[in-house]
Amino acid sequence: MVKYFIVLLTLIFSINGFAQTAKSVNGNMIDLNTKRTIDGIEVQLVNKESEKIYTAVSDDDGKFDFKNIPLGEYTFNVSDGDYNSNTFDVSLNEAHTENFTFGSPITSSPEVSWLFNWGDSGEKEHYWSHLTAKIILFLYGLCLLLIFFYSVLQLSLAIAYAKNRKKKAAEVHPQLDEAKAPFVTVQLPMYNELYVADRIIEKAAQFDYPIDRMQIQVLDDSTDETVDVIAKKVAEVAARGINIQHVHRTDRTGYKAGALDAAMDQVQGEFIAIFDADFVPEKDWLRQAMAYFTDEKIGVVQTRWGHLNKDYSLLTELQAFGLNGHFAIEQGGRTASGHFINFNGTGGVWRKTCIEDAGGWEHDTLTEDLDLSYRAQLKGWRFHYCEHIIAPAELPITMSALKNQQHRWMKGGAECFIKMWKTILTAKGVKGSDKVHGLSHLFNSSVFVFILMLSILSVPVLHIKDSFTDLNSFIAVGSIFILSTIFLMYYYWMSFRDKTEQTLKSFGKFIVRFFQFLIVSMGLSLSNTVAVIEGYLGIKSSFVRTPKFNVLKKGEKMKSNKYDKKSLSIINIGELFLFLLFGFTAINRAIYGDLGMVPFHAMLATGYGVVFYHTIKELRQSNRA
Repeated sequence: MVKYFIVLLTLIFSINGFAQTAKSVNGNMIDLNTKRTIDGIEVQLVNKESEKIYTAVSDDDGKFDFKNIPLGEYTFNVSDGDYNSNTFDVSLNEAHTENFTFGSPITSSPEVSWLFNWGDSGEKEHYWSHLTAKIILFLYGLCLLLIFFYSVLQLSLAIAYAKNRKKKAAEVHPQLDEAKAPFVTVQLPMYNELYVADRIIEKAAQFDYPIDRMQIQVLDDSTDETVDVIAKKVAEVAARGINIQHVHRTDRTGYKAGALDAAMDQVQGEFIAIFDADFVPEKDWLRQAMAYFTDEKIGVVQTRWGHLNKDYSLLTELQAFGLNGHFAIEQGGRTASGHFINFNGTGGVWRKTCIEDAGGWEHDTLTEDLDLSYRAQLKGWRFHYCEHIIAPAELPITMSALKNQQHRWMKGGAECFIKMWKTILTAKGVKGSDKVHGLSHLFNSSVFVFILMLSILSVPVLHIKDSFTDLNSFIAVGSIFILSTIFLMYYYWMSFRDKTEQTLKSFGKFIVRFFQFLIVSMGLSLSNTVAVIEGYLGIKSSFVRTPKFNVLKKGEKMKSNKYDKKSLSIINIGELFLFLLFGFTAINRAIYGDLGMVPFHAMLATGYGVVFYHTIKELRQSNRA
């Protein structure tokens, strides 16, 4: 009897011992990268003996709580498919019957998405995803490096410009000896310039230059009523005794370059001054520019563009801001360093023999001015840049007009790079630094390709940052390229023409304008990238002129312009998509607490949003007109 009683007691105690549980097994979940609590994540306790699984889900504060878990040996596991697994052993014994709390927060990070989830299992788990991530990081880093290299070169030009300013300020400007004034032909190439044709003809006729040593050629490729407007104005000017001809082509082969080339056999002057239809030069412009042909090897005198309608809108102010950088730092800095510069297509004077020696005007690129500039300088001709002589011009006042202009400049630059890079690289008698700056000059438009690639790649880079902690150190290195922005700020500060003695106030104005300019430039990067790629691929297109409005003052009503064609394109749809993409990532990351890319993506979203908004606004206004 006693024997059975002992067996019964043993059985009872065994049952009681087996039935013992931990009433609560709890802890906190935090993100491995951001250290923020994770809500809604599923975790498990797996009994090692019975393999029974117990599940809990974290609450809004990241807390999870398993109820009534039998004592024993367990494996803790983050089982949520959206997060990386974090597995370790847990031992629950008699000391934990009331409560077991994990001593420190348990970490996990969001699991990689489908983009990276095709790796093998076992030891090679995520091999392909890591390889893909590394390739993306390499391309991302390459874009950063190329943008950094571009900013370093721009910085070097800004430093050269700054060092040369005092010397330039003390320079005595030469005066033209009227008795020895050479014969000059003023060429005015035009195509359907109904709104401004008579204005530039009148300005050219008013040049304060010996009338017997000046010829005006109006190179007219027009196909509309502009032909009659020009003919009437030319007749009026000719009646005043001024040597002027109306050269009208019905075949527009070669566009502007074709018109310039076709008129060469009718040029009477030793020198050729060229003005586009949107320019309004002062009467002493020609006299000032001609005074600088003091040496037989000077082939071009280029003057700085002014801005007639800079204050018309924020869009024109930002264009003036960017162009001032080119005409102060790029042209001035290259001149100070002895590097190649370029004729800007207008507002300059050519020596006729320089054009002929360099091979004449060619029309296999959209930027015939840049092309001929490099061919001439490689032949040994020198170009002189006069920053103090200003040729005012009208800036595009609509987004569509600006895009047309940018497309031509970006595509033409790429075409010139393809055409000239081997010649520059192998040119004899050209310094290495001149070759580097020359190639980078022609390659400059490609910076928009790198900006677009960088921005698109930054989206998977964020995912890589979340998914692969072992690669985060490579991502962090990219932050040093904030120097690119600082270098470009110095570049534009040196060219900022709104400086006052109130340094703090003017610098504050500059900072605002710089970031506005940067944002809109980012917004134009898609359309500009398409232009650059077309140039590199050799895709030919017509010379799309920039519509002029003859609108100069702020508040002046924009006139209807039949040349400013507007339509919705696939590029506009792409700009909308990029606006939504970067807007979402900026907001999402800000909420998530990962602020590293938020400023960059916010600027991208704003830029694409502004460009798309103005495109749609102008399209609606055009449809109502």
